[in-house]
Amino acid sequence: MALLDVDDLRVGFDTEAGLVHAVDGVSFSIAAGRTLGLVGESGCGKSVTASSILRLVPSPPGRILSGTIRLAGTDILQMPSQDLSTIRGKEIAMIFQDPTTSLNPVFTIERQLGEVLRLRFGLQGSDARGRSVAMLRTVGIAEPEARLTSYPHELSGGMKQRVMIAMALLCEPKLLIADEPTTALDVTIQSQILSLIKELQQRTGTAVLFITHDMGVIAEMCDDVAVMYAGRIVELGEVEHVFERSEHPYTQGLLRSIPRKGVARKSELPTVEGVVPSLLDPPQGCRFAERCWRRTQLTDAEQLRCIDDAPELDQKVQSLAACHFPGGAFPLRAETMVSGDR
Repeated sequence: MALLDVDDLRVGFDTEAGLVHAVDGVSFSIAAGRTLGLVGESGCGKSVTASSILRLVPSPPGRILSGTIRLAGTDILQMPSQDLSTIRGKEIAMIFQDPTTSLNPVFTIERQLGEVLRLRFGLQGSDARGRSVAMLRTVGIAEPEARLTSYPHELSGGMKQRVMIAMALLCEPKLLIADEPTTALDVTIQSQILSLIKELQQRTGTAVLFITHDMGVIAEMCDDVAVMYAGRIVELGEVEHVFERSEHPYTQGLLRSIPRKGVARKSELPTVEGVVPSLLDPPQGCRFAERCWRRTQLTDAEQLRCIDDAPELDQKVQSLAACHFPGGAFPLRAETMVSGDR
């Protein structure tokens, strides 16, 4: 049974030019103890999807247009605003991309961790301090007692991210959302943070939504993967199947562009040509059609279908692919992948 179930989520942003359809009909689910990777180009709607789960989409200009987001059967979108504090942090925790902007620069680490413990568990004084020290030690921060008195600017980027992870895990959430938590970190720290999240998940059984643009990280961290493009999920399935035999041409393009063993220079990597369509006025048919190399191999009638008829996520063997003519994959095994950022 799914812990988190997102169904037909649609989120828009009002602009002077019109309504931007940032998330347009996204559906997925995550079971307890499993990790779903949400991957795609910048601007495809990954972070907006994550913010919607916690109802953190800024309004205005953003607004959730329709859909359901159920956590253990409760529709978060139907909850009164005053009740959201019962799930934020306690049921669902989020690790944001930039720890520098997520931590308050004028408060010590102890005060920021202590506030979480006070609000969620009523812990104060020595009890809160002891719990904070234990959690900082759990996330691998040396001399945690001394670090409690530090301000965020006195910590390195990796340590600040560890503090954010500690803060997220203090309440032992059922769902952890990690929004590109390693993007701003150096190579060594990235690996450590990923290992830490994986280790803590195995220990607690937390479900994880891991958002990234890095397919190498997906191969290392996730059980399942949802590939987003222009506000929609175009492929969804188990990581092993999607990596070895992806069905959608966009997924194949992402996989082909990852540095692999035997590829010496980035200039040798194939790229996905073209640009993402405007979300102010999305195409009527497949949003990837103008960039799809497979479409040029189809008959005129088949190409017209791609342009005029939007494909839905249909069952294709072991994955779901939003493509009228799936298949023709370029098989690449997950173990050959290396992260371009690490």
